[in-house]
Amino acid sequence: MLPARRRLPHYRKGTSLPCLITKTATVYHPRQPLESDLHRLVRQHWDEFRAVYAERYARKIGHWRPVYEKAVRHFLRCGDLKHGFARVRCPDCRHEFFVAFSCKQRCICPSCSQKRTLLFGLHLADDVCLGVPHRQFVFTVPKRLRIFFRYHRDLLRQLPRIAWRTVQTVYRALLGNDATPGGVFAIQTFGQLLHFHPHVHALMTEGGFASNGIFRHLPVNLGHEPFLKAWRDGVFSLLLNAGRIDSTVVSQMRAWRHSGFSVDRSVRLRAADRGGIRRLAEYMVRSPFSLARLVTITPAGQVVYRAEKHSPQRFPDPADAALAPGPARNFHIFKPLDFLAELIQHIPNKGEHLVRYYGHYSNKARGMRAKRKSESEPGKPPPNPARTKTSRLERRRWAMLIRQVYHVDPLLCPKCGGTMKVIAFIEANQDNVIRKILQHCGLWETPTPRPPPKPIPNRSGPSFPLFHACHVETDEEVDPDFLEHLRYEDMPDPEPPWDD
Repeated sequence: MLPARRRLPHYRKGTSLPCLITKTATVYHPRQPLESDLHRLVRQHWDEFRAVYAERYARKIGHWRPVYEKAVRHFLRCGDLKHGFARVRCPDCRHEFFVAFSCKQRCICPSCSQKRTLLFGLHLADDVCLGVPHRQFVFTVPKRLRIFFRYHRDLLRQLPRIAWRTVQTVYRALLGNDATPGGVFAIQTFGQLLHFHPHVHALMTEGGFASNGIFRHLPVNLGHEPFLKAWRDGVFSLLLNAGRIDSTVVSQMRAWRHSGFSVDRSVRLRAADRGGIRRLAEYMVRSPFSLARLVTITPAGQVVYRAEKHSPQRFPDPADAALAPGPARNFHIFKPLDFLAELIQHIPNKGEHLVRYYGHYSNKARGMRAKRKSESEPGKPPPNPARTKTSRLERRRWAMLIRQVYHVDPLLCPKCGGTMKVIAFIEANQDNVIRKILQHCGLWETPTPRPPPKPIPNRSGPSFPLFHACHVETDEEVDPDFLEHLRYEDMPDPEPPWDD
């Protein structure tokens, strides 16, 4: 029994803490991630997916990366009180509730990805971008070449550098070599329906900064053709130098009427549009998956996932009226294991940066400007980062992010209206303490054991040799991009081409 002065309120078993407070819309209601469709799907099918991955999905997605296991393990613990929480209490009326710790994983947990997205938007709007016009750039590569970026992530991480050199080359040709634009580039690997679609989003200044700090604007009538040519040449050079394609492929694709390369710069933000910069930055680093677009999971286990736009679109969308379009749809139906395969391929490796800062917005350039500013004002004390509304310390506060998303103050006591405070953190290694507290509050539930994974079926019939897959009649679903990939792999033995 806990001491009387620290005794916790007793809650009815099976009832979440915030639901006992009130039903008004101004009260914070913590999320229940264990009850989400995504959590149940991963929890029920992960062991089976891991067991059949090498046989069923390695050819299409690539080898099993250790980050998959780590990210999913932490995701299944995200928001679970059994793995640690913070105690929030009102000092006036002693009312309190618990806030579970998050997993902080990228590209798999919708909640943690949303937090990262909000922080990035505030960072660009308040700390990085200056009060000049900006444009959004979107750089895409043809479907024929996307397979190389799926199997070789070292090539994927070089796309922002090529996109930056593309913009820098065109800008300097128009504004002079002393003009330095500023840009933030983000890699995205997903399309609307979770398929692999590597492309680069960029937030660029619509002009460059001269050495004296004067901003030079670009011509108003500038088209996308010079950017497209430089981007296409840069991607071709990257793959040629890496030995993934040869000059014959380059000549063929240059002769196509629609090569598949594209550079879009149609979105423009006026000067000092902080809200527009924040929203665009959030779009650039958004999560591949959205719970709001998971329509349902059928009784048979199939996942119905909706596209971003409600109106049906052609998938694929033809570039020319003479080409046959795909079927018009705004959703896709996945089998459970297929859905997991499409989802985890977007998880980046540990230490893999998806965002790059270049030119006037690079970390070095911003640091040098801040240093010069502090040296020019020696008598002025530096601002206290803990007191600034837009400081990093304030942004990282859980309560600030809740207020921004839901317009609700989670630290407002629903009983007396006072300001609640975090009084303790119960870490995950304090198993006995966590169990006692949750059992006392009626919130401890014994987890239901998961069934063992299904055995891998023995497939009869001909084998699936790598270099002759296109000539074998088999029930296996063969990815045509994979067959195209094999043509340019110089392998002495039939091992997967991604193990290099």
